[in-house]
Amino acid sequence: MSEPHADVVEEGRRLITLAEEENLPLRLLGGVAVRLRGPGAGHVAFERSYADLDFAAGKGSSRGTASFLEAAGYVAHVAFNALQGSERLLFFDDANGRKVDVFVGAFAMSHRIPLAERLELEPISVPLAELLLTKLQIAELNEKDVGDALALLHEHPVGEKDGDTVNAGRIAVLCAADWGLWRTITGNLEATLARLDAYALSPEEKSTVAQRARALLERMEAEPKSRTWRLRARIGERKRWYELPEEVAGGP
Repeated sequence: MSEPHADVVEEGRRLITLAEEENLPLRLLGGVAVRLRGPGAGHVAFERSYADLDFAAGKGSSRGTASFLEAAGYVAHVAFNALQGSERLLFFDDANGRKVDVFVGAFAMSHRIPLAERLELEPISVPLAELLLTKLQIAELNEKDVGDALALLHEHPVGEKDGDTVNAGRIAVLCAADWGLWRTITGNLEATLARLDAYALSPEEKSTVAQRARALLERMEAEPKSRTWRLRARIGERKRWYELPEEVAGGP
């Protein structure tokens, strides 16, 4: 395999191509995934730099994924991978000063988003529904995640299927089973909409994004809630409903 590219977007593309050649279930997450799923180069309003690469891998694929990334020019975080490897892996590209984060089976940060059963639906990234959820699940929303979430809603319609559509049904089902996830996603969608005017979009584009976000909120509201959801809703915000993920220490 060749050495990692200096351009992080091209490096994400390279790794996905190599993984496909080796029949390894690996899909992009994060900002690079949003960029590569957008039509063309994406809208100029959402352009930003990308520091690192994030991937999702299938359950039980940690060993194969580790071997693949080491062969692709990455150095493993030995201690972290020994402790967390069944759920998460960490690697470094020393030449370009980047890291690669791999979530195995599920994306677990402020909330847990299952990925394994739908990992191979799309060839480049996890499905758009899960990609949007990973951007909106963070308890303390930051501007890059706001921009990426808005980019997804700008570039993709909201509907009841996958592919180039954000599958609102999938999001609604996951949130209807977990009050905490529902609370964070709905709150962050509202917060994201509140920042829409800060982005250099035409009035028509802003209207489209807002309509799609509202359609998603309405779909989530309409989905029948589980008994577990209803019981947790009674407690509400009196008890913290999200995890506080720890920063991973650098260095292999």
